[in-house]
Amino acid sequence: MNVRFDAIVIGTGQAGPALAARLSAAGMKVAVVERKHFGGTCVNTGCIPTKTLVASAYTAHLARRAGEYGVAIGGQIDVDMKRVKARKDEIAGRSNKGVEDWVRGLKNGTVYHGHARFESPHSVRVNDDVLEAEKIFINVGGRALVPAMPGLDEVSYLTNSSMMNVDFLPEHLIVVGGSYIGLEFAQMYRRFGANVTIVEKAPRLIVREDEDVSTAVQGILEREGIAIRLNAECITARAQDGRVVVGLDCAEASRQVEGSHLLLAVGRVPNTDDLGLDKAGVETDNAGYIKVDDQLRTSVPGIWALGDCNRKGAFTHTSYNDYEIVAANLLDNDPRKVSDRIMTYALFIDPPLGRAGMTEAEVRAAGRKALIATRPMSRVGRAVEKGETQGFMKIVVDAETKAILGAAILGVTGDEVIHVLLDVMYAKAPYTTVSRAMHIHPTVSELLPTLVQGLQPLARAT
Repeated sequence: MNVRFDAIVIGTGQAGPALAARLSAAGMKVAVVERKHFGGTCVNTGCIPTKTLVASAYTAHLARRAGEYGVAIGGQIDVDMKRVKARKDEIAGRSNKGVEDWVRGLKNGTVYHGHARFESPHSVRVNDDVLEAEKIFINVGGRALVPAMPGLDEVSYLTNSSMMNVDFLPEHLIVVGGSYIGLEFAQMYRRFGANVTIVEKAPRLIVREDEDVSTAVQGILEREGIAIRLNAECITARAQDGRVVVGLDCAEASRQVEGSHLLLAVGRVPNTDDLGLDKAGVETDNAGYIKVDDQLRTSVPGIWALGDCNRKGAFTHTSYNDYEIVAANLLDNDPRKVSDRIMTYALFIDPPLGRAGMTEAEVRAAGRKALIATRPMSRVGRAVEKGETQGFMKIVVDAETKAILGAAILGVTGDEVIHVLLDVMYAKAPYTTVSRAMHIHPTVSELLPTLVQGLQPLARAT
């Protein structure tokens, strides 16, 4: 059966439901298509469930440190993984239901549960129905990359999605991938009580960050007993006596790690390979990401791509911002663009890393005349009082315009404090705005004025 709509929204991740709600409120007849779980990655296998697990892991870690704060806890600290998972499931399930109830309750909306595939630039088949619309919005997200690792087909492995089903404590978890997702799971499961080894191909962790950030993060993890194996240029897997053995060097068989479970955290791929994009004429790049312009329009008029499938960002907040950009252009006569936004994100280990703008390395490579300042968290009163002094703050500013170019805050509440600087950057205000501000004591943010007052010239790349 062919059904006509004003707009079709494919996928209910962070951008889809909000956009459908705006279009519906504007009087459009909207179809919302979801093939699996309402809410997408963030709600079901990403942000919400993983940060719920992180909270449980942090509580276990703090309980083990209770004596440092003068608090006596009798007996051993044990973690009930079934209760941890049940708490995670309840919180994520509540969010999932909230999204589903929202889209099903849209005044001018119709929900289709099934896999959407294009049949033409303006028609999509879902189960036995063909939906037609002049405006189609693709918000299909991504999934874990399963690499072409020799021997991987011979062993069992986990991804960030299947980790959500784990209700036991692995004896020894091997995490292949030393970037954001891998590091969060590594620390989390170490705090639950597992032995953990991180295997990373690069010479350092989170290679997109500055070296001082990578070094500090590695130190944080190693102090908690996490083993880190870098420079694993040739990674293989094999089963041995019911366990998994990960090889680190194809030329040297003795370089290997043996564990009970394997987690792959080596990247993401877009969910675009089974959408029939070729029938619609929608262009993708070599990795399958949908090509879009600065206002998220695809190569086909009337089709937009939002969220992780367009390679303009890989976060929940960038996906939501995609919705805001599209809605502003379509409904508000506000020509917002992707290039207007400042890249910002966090690494949710403990302590967290908050990042905004350019890295120090990027500023150096650009040859800009800049100033830099750093301050260890051991010189932040709030961190000392909380007994959480690992990490540091760093800011880089343009020496001539006084604009903040970028910042990294690795330390307690760093994922929150970074927004002080981010908002100044969006306001296009000089760093002196922060320098002259009066902040509340005792907080982490109160040291930001002191930080920028200590700016020194940044040596340029040679």
